[in-house]
Amino acid sequence: AEYMGQLRRGYQYQIDQGKKEAESLPTMLASGGAVGAAVVAAAGPLQSSALKAPLPTGVHSLIAHPAGPFTVHFWAPTTKWLLSISNLIDYDRPVDKVSTTQQIALTATGLIWSRYSMVITPKNWNLFCVNVSLAVTGGYHLARKIYHNQKQ
Repeated sequence: AEYMGQLRRGYQYQIDQGKKEAESLPTMLASGGAVGAAVVAAAGPLQSSALKAPLPTGVHSLIAHPAGPFTVHFWAPTTKWLLSISNLIDYDRPVDKVSTTQQIALTATGLIWSRYSMVITPKNWNLFCVNVSLAVTGGYHLARKIYHNQKQ
C-alpha cells in the first residue's frame, strides 16, 4: 500500500510539472493489463490445441508439464537467466567496478532459490538451473572481489 502511494505521488508530481507523457501513463497501464489478461485467457485454449498437435514426445511433455511454457513457473526463471548471462558477460569486468552487495545478493538468491526449487511441487528444473548458475557466477565475482581486497 505504501508503494502504491509513492507511485501515486510521483505520478501526480509529474502531472503538476506539466509533463505530457505522464498523462498517457494510465492508458498505457490499462493497455498493458488488457494485453496481459488476453494472454492469460488465451493460454488455456492455446495449450489445449498445442497438446492435440502432432509433436515430438519431449515437446509434448514440456507443454503438458505443470511448470511448462503456459505457466508463470516457466517464464519467471526464463527471464531470470538474463541476470546470470549479465554476470557471465561481466567476467572480465575490472574488480573495482564489481559491487560486493550486489554479488552477495545474487549469490544468496541463487543458493536459497535453488534449494527451494527442489522442495516445491512440481519440481522446476529451469528454476533450479538458473539459480545454480546465479549462485556460481555471483560467487565467482564475490571471490574475485574478496581476493582483490585482501591483496590491497
